[in-house]
Amino acid sequence: MTTNTVVTLNKLVPSGAPTLENFKVAAAPVPTKDALKDGEILVRTLYLSCDPYMRGRLSGRTDSYVASFEAGKPIDGLGVGVVEASSHADYKEGDIVTGGAFKWETRFIASAKGFTKIPSTNGMSPASFLGVLGMPSFTAYVGTITLCKPKQGETILVSAASGAVGQMVVQLAKARGLRVIGAAGSDDKVQYVKDLGADVAFNYKTVKSLGSAIKDAAPNGIDIYFDNVGGEFLDVALKNMRPNGRIAECGMISQYNATAEEAYHIQNLAYVVMKKLTIYGFIVSEYYTTPAYGEFIKEVSQMLKENKIKYKMDEVVGIENGPQALLDLFEGRNFGKRVVKVSDPAHRL
Repeated sequence: MTTNTVVTLNKLVPSGAPTLENFKVAAAPVPTKDALKDGEILVRTLYLSCDPYMRGRLSGRTDSYVASFEAGKPIDGLGVGVVEASSHADYKEGDIVTGGAFKWETRFIASAKGFTKIPSTNGMSPASFLGVLGMPSFTAYVGTITLCKPKQGETILVSAASGAVGQMVVQLAKARGLRVIGAAGSDDKVQYVKDLGADVAFNYKTVKSLGSAIKDAAPNGIDIYFDNVGGEFLDVALKNMRPNGRIAECGMISQYNATAEEAYHIQNLAYVVMKKLTIYGFIVSEYYTTPAYGEFIKEVSQMLKENKIKYKMDEVVGIENGPQALLDLFEGRNFGKRVVKVSDPAHRL
């Protein structure tokens, strides 16, 4: 790899749908180990993660839990890479690292403080640490297990059930004896949700009535709703919750590109009072230093060893295709956890 490809943001997008014109893909000088300062590492990117929260970072908002991207500078996010040079005592050439400060570049130099070494994991792809053992799966764990505290025999509704987070919610809930209802946006995604073990799955785009589809699937109501989409789906779910129900508010991707005129306005909030509902808003990064993270790694690692988990990755090859890979998320054109493969590891873990 003799060139360094960089993805930068051309222009912030406060509202509406971002386009490829908002990004710039260009060649840049290749960083070398001679440029390393104390405590820095030179990383070759293997995989970059495309995540819904990145839409907020395109907006220029200053009141969010994560800083916006800056126009004219490389975008960044979760990733996995290999250390090619290091001036930090704890990192050496060949180490595989992950973290949330991966610049969208084929190679980059950064402080080692923002990265974590990945241990050997029985030949698993490095991309697994962006998916089944990464942030999306931990998000599913925190929302479903840590916050909503499911009980055997309860009913859970999962929107975007074939997505990076949703597919894990389905499986974690089934492992605890819940009745699982999943919604997805195409027939092949619905079939995948069924293959994961969902008791009922439906295509929310083709049902005659979203309310009737949920009511038919759960005539006695919903105990837990794991929300990935917001908007109308959340509104209808509120009406179908059982008394003392819990809602894990993970994301609202249906609203991320909405203008003020297009935004959906929730009408059923009164049910929060009438049904004594609890809504949990949460940011998963705040749970990595809690016991929940160790519990998650222990449980999911064991399930993987026993082949009790399926996890679908959606891989786009080439950093130059990264902007389109990200934009696809907001149109539902991904199937599973979307990642961008930037380069091949020199070795498997």
